[in-house]
Amino acid sequence: MARAKYQVLVLPYYMEESKIRYCVFRRSDMDIWQFIAGGGEDEDSSVIESAKREAFEEAGIPVNCDYLQLDTCCSIPANCFKNAEAIWGKECFVVPEYAFAVKVKSMSLVLSREHTEYEWLDYESAQALLKYDSNKTAVWELNRRIELGMLK
Repeated sequence: MARAKYQVLVLPYYMEESKIRYCVFRRSDMDIWQFIAGGGEDEDSSVIESAKREAFEEAGIPVNCDYLQLDTCCSIPANCFKNAEAIWGKECFVVPEYAFAVKVKSMSLVLSREHTEYEWLDYESAQALLKYDSNKTAVWELNRRIELGMLK
């Protein structure tokens, strides 16, 4: 599969009565905590399809869960991606990252080799553990939408 010129970020969350939990993942290659992240593939029919594929591949999240595209979007320097210049050319300077929330029905996930563990955390704990600002912004947006009653 050819790598598309965008990245997706997927934030799994679980709601039980008034408790909201966000799932963060420890990467196996960098020993950092983040949400599910991955690249689009040219074969994906849309950005949301990329998000669903990544969530299934990395955590076993069924594609029929409720997904919401968040407003959060960031740009990642192209040099953060292996072989970026060979894939996209010298003129590619940044790659957009689109964020999605996914409401899961179970807190039991199946990890790929990309992660060593996952934790279900409240908002404050997730914020404290996350490495990247884009992840922190996305979980802030998701948490605020839930606080405002925009998501059930």
